[in-house]
Amino acid sequence: MTATAASPAATGPAVRRLEVGAYTIATDAPESDGTFSWDATTVVVVEALAGDQRGLGYAYADAAAARLIEGMLAGVVEGRDAMAVPGTWSAMVQAVRNAGRAGIASSAIAAVDIALWDLKARLLGLPLAVLLGQVRDGVAIYGSGGFTSYDERRLQEQLAGWAEVGIAMVKMKVGRDPQRDPGRVAAAREAIGDGVELFVDANGAYDRKQALACAERFAQAGVTWFEEPVSSDDLAGLRLLRDRAPAGMAIAAGEYGYALEYFRRMLEAGAVDVLQADVTRCAGITELLRVGALCAAHELPLSAHTAPSVHAHAGCAIEPLAHVEYFHDHVRVERMLFDGVLEPDGGRLVPDLSRPGLGLELRRADAAPHAV
Repeated sequence: MTATAASPAATGPAVRRLEVGAYTIATDAPESDGTFSWDATTVVVVEALAGDQRGLGYAYADAAAARLIEGMLAGVVEGRDAMAVPGTWSAMVQAVRNAGRAGIASSAIAAVDIALWDLKARLLGLPLAVLLGQVRDGVAIYGSGGFTSYDERRLQEQLAGWAEVGIAMVKMKVGRDPQRDPGRVAAAREAIGDGVELFVDANGAYDRKQALACAERFAQAGVTWFEEPVSSDDLAGLRLLRDRAPAGMAIAAGEYGYALEYFRRMLEAGAVDVLQADVTRCAGITELLRVGALCAAHELPLSAHTAPSVHAHAGCAIEPLAHVEYFHDHVRVERMLFDGVLEPDGGRLVPDLSRPGLGLELRRADAAPHAV
C-alpha cells in the first residue's frame, strides 16, 4: 500500500472569492526603448477576500491574464487556507501546466500570489515587509525612464529631476539609434552631474560587437550599469560582455525570467554581474523570495525590476537586494490607481509600518474609466 501525504490542517479562514479587473492607462507621451514602442500600460488587479479582509495584488500584463485568473485560477484558489500561500502558489503552478507556465500564466499567478500575501498580512494585522521578515527598513531606488522617444531636453529634465530629489542612480534607454547613443548618454551625464550613477538599458538591441564598442564609449561618461546589452537569451553574449566590459561597469539581465530555472541557468552561465527579477512576471512574491535565495547562494546581487509598490516590501526581506527600479510608467500608474503609494525618501522607499499588508487600496472610481 502506498502512503499519500495528507493536506495540512487549515490555520486560517478560507479564501472566499477573487475579484479581478484589468485597466489600461495611456502613457503621458509616446515611449520606446531599443526594441519596442508603446503608448499605454495595462495592469491586472486582483483582490482576494477572506474573513473580514481584502488583499490586493497586481501585475503588469495583457488583459488576457485577467481572463486566465477568472477561468483557470479562481477555482483553484477559492476555498483554500488564506494562511497557506506557498501551497496555493504550488497549486496554481500545477493548474497552468498545459496552458504553459511562462508569459501570461506566470503574470496571472503573480497577481494572485501578491494579493494572497497582502491578504495574509492584513489578516494578521502586519505590514507585508514585517510578515516576510525584514533585513532592512527600506530599499534603494533608481529613477528609470529616459526613453529613446524623448528628445534631449526631456531626457535631461527627467533624469535631472530624479537627481534633484536625492535619487542617486538614474537609468536611460539606448539602442534605438546606436549612432546617437553616445551623444544622448553624454547629454544625460551633463544633466545629472558627476555625483549620480548613470545606468543604460539596451533591451537587447545590440549585437555583441556593437555592445562591446558601446560599452567603451559609455564608460567615458561614467556609465556603471549596462542592462541587456545583447538579448537576455544570449547567455554566451552576456558572459562575453561581462568578461570584457570596462572595469566598474556591471552587466545586468533577468527581467524576462518567469521561473526559477531561468534564473538558475543565467547564474550558472556566469552571464551577469547583477541578476534582475520582476515580481509581476516571475509568478509573484513566493518565487521572488526563492530567486533571492538563489542569488545569495551565488553571492551575486539582485535588482528588482519595476512595480515599486510591491518590491518596496518584498525587497526589505531579500538580503542580496541591491535596489528597485523606480520606473516612470509604473510610478504614474500606481499613483493613479492606488491610495497608499510610497514616495521616495532620500533615494529610498520605506514601507509604512503603520499600514497592514502593502498598505495599498484600489481607488475604484479613478480606476473605472480605464477598465478593459
